[in-house]
Order: sequence, then structure tokens, then C-alpha cells
Amino acid sequence: MSTFQTLDNLNGKVAVIIGGNGAVGFATAKRLANLGASCVLISRHAVEKGKAQLPLLNGDKHLCIDASITDSATLKAAVTKVQETFGRCDILVNSAGFTKPIPAANLEDLTDEIIDDVMKSNFRGVLACIRAFQPLLNASGDGVIINVSSISAFTGVGSNLAYVAAKAGLDIVSESLAKALAPTIRVLCVSPGVVDSSFVPGRGADFNEKTAKTTPLNRIGIPDDVASAIEACVTRLRFSTGTRIVIDGGRHL
Repeated sequence: MSTFQTLDNLNGKVAVIIGGNGAVGFATAKRLANLGASCVLISRHAVEKGKAQLPLLNGDKHLCIDASITDSATLKAAVTKVQETFGRCDILVNSAGFTKPIPAANLEDLTDEIIDDVMKSNFRGVLACIRAFQPLLNASGDGVIINVSSISAFTGVGSNLAYVAAKAGLDIVSESLAKALAPTIRVLCVSPGVVDSSFVPGRGADFNEKTAKTTPLNRIGIPDDVASAIEACVTRLRFSTGTRIVIDGGRHL
């Protein structure tokens, strides 16, 4: 059983990154690969995107798998592929999701369909990924799950109210899972504020500049800020579970 001491490398470890082809997911893959981990990038079009991305990762024991977080059958197939290829999974990073900017007061535009899509991707889909990979993480004996959440989960301010609710639900369920899955699996949330990526449609340079001016550390986040926090959860914050790591430049203050 693990004694939860810090790690200087991830040699022999396998990291499955859901949404691994996205900005945060791939920045995480680069960091974990640099420490010796084999990385599995999973998304709906991972294989095609991976043709350009995999050569950028340190080492050559990496893999891309097409799967959807809203289709549990494809996730089960991904688990089988990971088991056949590597025989293990030590790290699960949930960085996939979906949102659409809708002002909180505009309930008319927050349709049933948008609510369902946001909840499926940001809450149900994360639980489906954890459910699928739990047996491999248990078998590792020293597994860790890092869920990419958001400060919207506790500020109540986000791209839309369904997204806020999904992330709040993810935070509290992560706490429950941390207790239920211990000591063989740790569960942590990394909570960014605004990140310079294409995740939220319609947010451009003007939005980013205005947000930076009202953030205590005078800039918005970049994908590597989030990736570095995930790396810390895996390697340094090893005696932590069931909590959130806020990485927002003080945006929530």
C-alpha cells in the first residue's frame, strides 16, 4: 500500500487524460510525459488529432483513443484498450467538458437541451469516466483522479447556470468519492478561473484583457497553469485527497 510520499518521476506510470487533445489536457500530457509517464489521450477525435500531438510528447509510449464521455460503451472499450496496451492505469485526469455562454438572468435562453448537454458533459460524463476506470485505478493501489472543475462551483458565477451547477455537483461528489475510494485512490479537484483557451465560445482578446485587469495577479490563466497544478496533485500533494486546488490568480476574491 502507498505511503503517499512525494514522487520525483512517473516512470512506469500510466496517465489517462480525458479531453487529452484539448488545451489543458495536452498541456497536462506534456508535463506528465516529461516525468516519464505513458499518456493516453482520449476524446471523440483523439486519433486524428494525435497524429500531430503525440510526436510532441517526451518518450514514445503514448496512445490516442477515440471515445465520448457521454457514451459509456466507448469508455468501456477505451478501458479495454488501455488494459491490453499497458496493463494498468495510475492517473485519471478529467479535463473534457462543454459549455455555452448565457447570462445568469437570461433563463429563456438556458433551454432544457442546453441544460441537459452541459450536465451530461460536465457531470455525468466525468462520473462515467471514473466508473469505467475505477477497476484499473484500484488495481494500481496508488491511483489518483484529478477532476478539472471551476471556481464557478463556489462563486456561482460562470458561463451559464447549468455549468455552475454541474461544477458544484462535481466538487461535492469528488469529496464523497475521496472518502469512499480511499486509500487506494485519491480524488482531487483543480479549479481554474478564466483560462486563455477556446473552451468558452465567443471569449476573445477583449474579454481576456478586461478580466486580467480585475484579477489580483493581473493576468488570466493559461493552460499550463492548470497543468502544473495537476502535476502537483500527482507528484507533490500526495497526502491530499477530497479537496480543491484553486488556480485562478485570485480571481475568486
